Amino acid sequence: MDVSKTRTSFYRRLYVAWLIDSASATSVPALMAATGMPRRTAQDTLAALAELDIDCQFQQDDGERHNAGHYVIRDWGAIDKHWVGAHLAQIKAVLGYP
Repeated sequence: MDVSKTRTSFYRRLYVAWLIDSASATSVPALMAATGMPRRTAQDTLAALAELDIDCQFQQDDGERHNAGHYVIRDWGAIDKHWVGAHLAQIKAVLGYP
């Protein structure tokens, strides 16, 4: 099945947002482990969530310094997170994720 780069990019963003919101993977290393994507792709995908009006913010852990913390989804914008959850199998299949 031929899938456009636009669709894979969109699905990758949805899947990363879902992983963060469901607390399945809330850091770059955890996203890399869950998806197999390289660090740079994970970082770029996190930065690109704002393009979909998904409000993803880094939350510093209490008492920690530097980059110790995790990502949280504050608002899904116009995206229906329940649709994402219901279509996870399709999204993962298109992306080739485990």
